[in-house]
This record gives sequence, structure tokens and C-alpha cells, in this order.
Amino acid sequence: MDDKTIPAKKSSASRKDRLAEQLRANLQKRKAQSRSRRTGAADERPEGLQASGKTGKD
Repeated sequence: MDDKTIPAKKSSASRKDRLAEQLRANLQKRKAQSRSRRTGAADERPEGLQASGKTGKD
């Protein structure tokens, strides 16, 4: 009976470690995205999509 409870505790601890690592990775990714948006130049594209011009090939 004791053998069954020990692996459960180990897997619970490893699960917590795995989740903590994923949370840190996600936080770092979100911070990097935020920094890149903050330091980027203003978007100078015109609003909306431009109409496609006819090239005469059709």
C-alpha cells in the first residue's frame, strides 16, 4: 500500500514542477511580446485592404 502512495507524491511534485516551468515560459513569452510591441515603430500602413489593381495580364 505504501508503494502506491509514494509515486503519487512524486508525480504530483513533478507535475507541479512541470506546470511551474510552463508558467514561467509563458510569462517570458508574453513579456517579450509586450516589449516588442512597445519598442516597435508606429504602424504606418493605411487602414483596410487596398483594392487589387489590374495588371492587364487577365
